[in-house]
Amino acid sequence: MLVLLPPSETKRPGGEGAPVDVDGLALPALRPQRVAVVDALVALSADEDEAARVLKLSAKRRHEIADNAALRTAATMPAIDRYTGVLFDALDAGTLDEAARSWLGGHVGIHSAPFGPVGALDLIPAYRLAAGTSLPGVPPLRRVWAAAVTEALRASAPTFVLDLRSEAYVALGPVPVELPTAYVRVVTAGEAGAVRALNHFNKHAKGDLVRSLARTGPRIGGLDDLFDWAGVNGWTLRPGAPGEIHLVV
Repeated sequence: MLVLLPPSETKRPGGEGAPVDVDGLALPALRPQRVAVVDALVALSADEDEAARVLKLSAKRRHEIADNAALRTAATMPAIDRYTGVLFDALDAGTLDEAARSWLGGHVGIHSAPFGPVGALDLIPAYRLAAGTSLPGVPPLRRVWAAAVTEALRASAPTFVLDLRSEAYVALGPVPVELPTAYVRVVTAGEAGAVRALNHFNKHAKGDLVRSLARTGPRIGGLDDLFDWAGVNGWTLRPGAPGEIHLVV
């Protein structure tokens, strides 16, 4: 199983790893796209005012331009530790034991804007780039990434894809239609079985779910396996619209 997570706008600074090795990231076929986007970000950072405009940075966040300028040389840390925010705080990967982190490394990808999907334990630097940003010097990010990511996922051939990404990142890399996949929507149950989508608890629930998966280390080959795992481990998963499942909280 491959679990796809969205990134977070907020990131932990610093790191102890060597500068990013683009060739060593998951889905190595994405190297041309990664190099093109990183080059564009570094070039944009040479003009701080233009970078702040393009990236829509407030005065408080202008320091993140320096992160982009140093993308090729900055220290790195595992992607699962780099991101902060509601989902990643709930996942709290830093408190997991070695076996659980190994499960994350083998089964979880995080879909970044500059690097595409990376493995949970892939070493990446801090950066600032959102899915909807239009970078000078490269096509819109959807055109850069979508077909290439779809083909890379097809080539990697996971037995099942659990898609927890936001719709903005799904657009940057749709899962191939022939791969068994389920897109997760977080809902709460109402009267007469009606469900209502949740916003505030959406990311937190997804982080909790992935933490539980990592701690139990299941082998999941398809949707039936996932439903069986959920029933044993106290999670309520239900079929949703075609291609979707509901995580009921």
